[in-house]
Amino acid sequence: MKTAVITGASGAIGGATVKKFISDGYFTVGQYNNGAEEISALKESLGADGGDLFFPFRADLSRSDGVESLADYVLENFGHTDALICNAGADLYKLCAETEEKEWDYIFDVNVKSAFLLVKRFIPSMTERKRGSVLFTSSIWGVSGACMETAYSASKAALIGFGKALSKELAPSGITVNCLCPGVIDTKMNARFDSEEKADLIARTPLGRFGTPEEIADIAHYLCCRAPFITGQAIVADGGFTV
Repeated sequence: MKTAVITGASGAIGGATVKKFISDGYFTVGQYNNGAEEISALKESLGADGGDLFFPFRADLSRSDGVESLADYVLENFGHTDALICNAGADLYKLCAETEEKEWDYIFDVNVKSAFLLVKRFIPSMTERKRGSVLFTSSIWGVSGACMETAYSASKAALIGFGKALSKELAPSGITVNCLCPGVIDTKMNARFDSEEKADLIARTPLGRFGTPEEIADIAHYLCCRAPFITGQAIVADGGFTV
């Protein structure tokens, strides 16, 4: 029984990743918090067969007890996970000087601390089975930083450092750990930009367009399921934006 855990499943990238793993026959647990309508639509889109492989679970990953409840559910019902994709993310578009401490903490709780706590819970079952994969969804802003997104950029950079260090710890057990760093993707997170700002972002992308959630999902699936000799990497998928 192949099992995947995907956080942030109600978002565009998370939903596309759920579909990709289910198409490969994985029992897939999709964590969400405020996206109940999106989860319902996702489950309906999977059809009868795919829907039987999808197990939505609501949890607030900004809280330790929310993370624990998700881990408890997975381990009690499936015993292990073959792929842990920490994709849930919170964003903050604000000057650093105006960012409040509680806002900074919230970004790090969702983007970094929840990944740390989930990894701690799932490492024992992975090391016991001598296989598994962990993938953190970072961002190009974790590589190069973004103005007005200091908290977000810092948290995504932290995931890259965490992933590189963790990969060295888990490699002897046959477990891969990687980070995926998407560029500008056609999601709700980028809906805040007006047409002029979007045009500028596209102009700065050599491929001349936004990426799609499905393209990111394809890479996530590849790194977790088809790339046993890739670990400790921060894979950038940005259409050439950072070249």
